[in-house]
Amino acid sequence: MRGTHSQAGGNTRGKGSSNHPGKMRLLFLLLALFLPAGAGAGEIIGGREARPHSHPYMAFLQIQSQDGASICGGFLVREDFILTAAHCSGSSINAILGAHNIKRSERTQQRIPVGRIIPHPNYNPQTQLNDIMLLKLGNRTQRNCFVSPVALPRSQTRLQPGTVCTAAGWGRVNLNQKTSILQDVQLQVQTDQECHNRFRQYRSLMQICVGSPRERKSVFLGDSGGPLVCNNVAQGIVSYGNPNARPPAVFTKIGNFLPWIRSTMRRFKQEE
Repeated sequence: MRGTHSQAGGNTRGKGSSNHPGKMRLLFLLLALFLPAGAGAGEIIGGREARPHSHPYMAFLQIQSQDGASICGGFLVREDFILTAAHCSGSSINAILGAHNIKRSERTQQRIPVGRIIPHPNYNPQTQLNDIMLLKLGNRTQRNCFVSPVALPRSQTRLQPGTVCTAAGWGRVNLNQKTSILQDVQLQVQTDQECHNRFRQYRSLMQICVGSPRERKSVFLGDSGGPLVCNNVAQGIVSYGNPNARPPAVFTKIGNFLPWIRSTMRRFKQEE
């Protein structure tokens, strides 16, 4: 699979454009300077082409900012809301849902502009803590077998190390190769210590450590903002990782943010 930013972000983000615009370069520099072992997660490494429309919650995000164009992943959590990473923000965002090959105009696709961009108020771009963002769609999606929300956890339950989950995205498939076709990969949840050893800013209350260091499988550039789905429930959001795509990578822990997610969606529904 690919990474985070544009290609999964370049690092561990989910943005990133083919030209690695200024914002992406800045993110990479921040990670290189701040992280002990380096960071970068954005594409799917060691995965495979997903079965078409087997992840109907997946969203491809086209992001415009003052630094240029970039891409991220995201996922539908209600007919009118997408969840993604806060580092995938921009001045305007368009979402494509129901896609398999994002370079084609597939009849299953729904292209919807984002009406409101709502990053977590405590997001810290230096540490990547609280790396979570809600996107209120300008129009509701038409729910069908190609486009439908994924379930969120009901409480802040801890994922046990060894749990096998799935990540998906349009990020890079290796350090130099992009893809327009959705990829997925199965990844194992790791102990928090695995990420504490690699990333000094890792916080187990807010983040999940994912991907066995003994396997060449991970998210990478362009995969940022995509979900970690365990037993059909979205438990994590691709945040960051090593610049060389070596696992593990760090995912934002959705369960820790359930009150904010619920209150935000409720508030904006009342404004309709």
